[in-house]
Parts: sequence; C-alpha cells; structure tokens
Amino acid sequence: MSSISPFPASAALKLGVIIVAAGSGQRLGYGLPKAQVPLGGRTILEHALHGVVDSGVAERICVAVPAGDTALRRICARFPSPVPLNAVDGGATRSESVRRALAGIGGQPDAILVHDAARALTPPEVFRRVGRALAGGARAVVPAVAVVDTIKTAAPSSPDQQGIAPEKVSGTVDRALLRAVQTPQGFDAAILAEAHRKAAGVEPESVTDDAMLLEAAGEDVFLVQGSALSLKITTQLDLVVAEALLAGRQPKRIMEG
Repeated sequence: MSSISPFPASAALKLGVIIVAAGSGQRLGYGLPKAQVPLGGRTILEHALHGVVDSGVAERICVAVPAGDTALRRICARFPSPVPLNAVDGGATRSESVRRALAGIGGQPDAILVHDAARALTPPEVFRRVGRALAGGARAVVPAVAVVDTIKTAAPSSPDQQGIAPEKVSGTVDRALLRAVQTPQGFDAAILAEAHRKAAGVEPESVTDDAMLLEAAGEDVFLVQGSALSLKITTQLDLVVAEALLAGRQPKRIMEG
C-alpha cells in the first residue's frame, strides 16, 4: 500500500455509503444480532448511522442486515436521514453482504464508502477524509492508524516442550511499516462492483476487507488518517471500552475525530 497521502478536493462526487450490519454478535453475549446490541442508550446501528449522517458525505445509504431481521429494518425505516436510506438482506459472508448492498443502493453513485456497523463510534471527520481523497482522484482509500504494539510472527514449536504453548517466535515485524486498517473504506463505484463480481463465490477466507479485492485487482490503495475512536466492537470488552468512550468524551470532540 502507498503511505498516508493528503488529497485536495478537486471534484464533486456522488457518494453512496454501505453499512455492513449483518453480523451475528455471538461474542457480545446478548443473543442479538450485533447491530441491535445497546450502546449508550442507542443500538450499535444507530450510532453508525449517526456518524454517516453527521459527516454529510452521503447521498444514499444502504444497510445490509441479517436476512429476515425486522428490528434493524425498523430502525432504518424510522431513522431521521436527510438522504435516501434503505435496508437489504445481508449474506452469509461480509463480502456477500457488500455485494447485495451494491445491488440495492440505487442512484448510480460515483463512489462507495463501505463501513462496518461494528465501528459505531467512527467520527464524522474520518468519513470526510476518505471522501476528500476520492474527490482528489484516488480510486481506493482506507483510513488507518499506526500500530503501537510489537508484532511477532509465530511458528509451531516442538511438541515435547512441557508446559509451553505449541508456538514459538519466528521473527519480529518492523511496526514502523504497519498500519491497522479501519472503515469506512472508499472506492470508485464501478471498480468496486467489478472486483466483487469477479470475486463472487471464489474469494478465499483470507479476504477480510474490500481493499484486499482492489489490491488483488492491481489497484493502488491509499491511506488517510483514521481514529482511535474507530474501534471495532466484537467482544464484551470492546463494548465496555465503547461505553466508556461515550461516557467520557465531550460532544465537540466527538465531531472532530
């Protein structure tokens, strides 16, 4: 990937935003789809929708929800969105959910931002940064933050080492070259749709985000600054951290990202 690069806003684009909200949420322990889980008096999906709407970048929003879910569809139907907002049934995988949302968003947007509902506290300014990069000519853009942990690679260890985990360190990665990637990820709409068309039914499990499909297609993927607030809510601990962030940050700081 290319390094973090600022882009001037040189063109107006029609941006559509896809929110992937079809996850089961089993690790959160609520017995609910993840996007229905309460967070600071709202559902995770509502927080994600507010981030999109408050950013002002979207001309259309499409939410991929679990197939057959009515509660999240009701949230979408009642949400006070100033732009068209609809919901579609997601698929068995994240990629399938994105493909279904691409087919259902309508309006022929020039570019698409794909956002995970699980990153419910992403500040509006992150959406704007991605949008500005697309307007400046980039065709694939992801927000990212520097990795602060020391990262080591692992290899199997000898099975006769008593009381020792079956792995050992095989190397240490230079973290100066590493970035933790977040969402929303932004793409030229036609290029994203074509990448998903080619990958449908054949992409390996190792494909964990849309940027990987664009990389595989030979597209340059650019980085813009993400936010520490854009944590992905996956476990009960993540939910506790998100609750603490909501309780402790000031309204102005929420908007600034």
